[in-house]
Amino acid sequence: MNFIHKNGVQIISTGSCLPKVKVSNKDLSYIVGTSDDWITTRTGIQERRVISQDESLLSLSCEASLIAIKRAKLIPSDLDLIILATSTADDLFGTASKIQAEIEANNAAAFDITAACSGFLIAFITASQFLMTGAYKNILIVGADTLSKWVDWSDRKTCILFGDGAGAMIIQASNQYNNLIDFDIKTNGKKNHFLNINSLQNSTGITLSDLSMNKMSYDYISMNGQEVYKFAISQIPEIISNCLKSNKLTTDEVDWLLLHQANERILKTISEKLNISQSKVLKNLNLYGNTSAASIPIMLDEAISSKLIKTGDLIVMSGFGAGLTWGVALIRWQ
Repeated sequence: MNFIHKNGVQIISTGSCLPKVKVSNKDLSYIVGTSDDWITTRTGIQERRVISQDESLLSLSCEASLIAIKRAKLIPSDLDLIILATSTADDLFGTASKIQAEIEANNAAAFDITAACSGFLIAFITASQFLMTGAYKNILIVGADTLSKWVDWSDRKTCILFGDGAGAMIIQASNQYNNLIDFDIKTNGKKNHFLNINSLQNSTGITLSDLSMNKMSYDYISMNGQEVYKFAISQIPEIISNCLKSNKLTTDEVDWLLLHQANERILKTISEKLNISQSKVLKNLNLYGNTSAASIPIMLDEAISSKLIKTGDLIVMSGFGAGLTWGVALIRWQ
């Protein structure tokens, strides 16, 4: 990918926040016809976190953001821009502005990006362009979703998969370092119906006398699991291989594969197709399930906090999901 380089992009810090409530596979077995063994064998997920009444997408996002800001040795007023990647905003018009207000980042512009499980990757790539062109210096990126609000808890095909959470990252313009080697993002809108949350509309039309009844609502998550699986295991190895090749890099040089935490079978198959050892695949979906846009930043935060990632490591970050959207970013850790 060709892009203008006035500055490099440096990842300064990360943070994450998870709900207090844990829902185990055993818990789900009391709600829907399933078992711990059935879920673990098919997904690799053992438990997930779900927001309680005193938690929200906003509260999780703010907590993750404040952790990242503190670790960056910044204050909220240092931020120039906040980008929130979410498909489950507390407000249909967006939640990024609420984060800006809540953490008192008074100098920052703020907007949402809706790209489901690819959201954080796309937000990171978008934010990087503002830094490279010199438009901004400090940017907060948040990936957060609360899909528990949109799951049909009687549908065992979907309710076993998803959890809630938030992850944050602060990136900064630098004339010394550049973590972002390259990126690529793609969309196939013709396959949108494989994974979506459709709006429920009045199919019979509306008249002037009953305009007050014309209120929009949404269905539960709908997913064709087999088609999403085929999409992920074919497109992700391809886009990663092509991006590495265009930068004269090989899979042997990859230190960490940071994939959207969708499903154990998907992660395993992608790494096998790339001939990347399972020991290099960063995973936490057994504890949190699929947290959509939050999965990549939460996993990255945990890997950094546990000192798994070292200076000089090559990280392949890849998100994929509804849209259908997918992408990759190559990161050299510094």
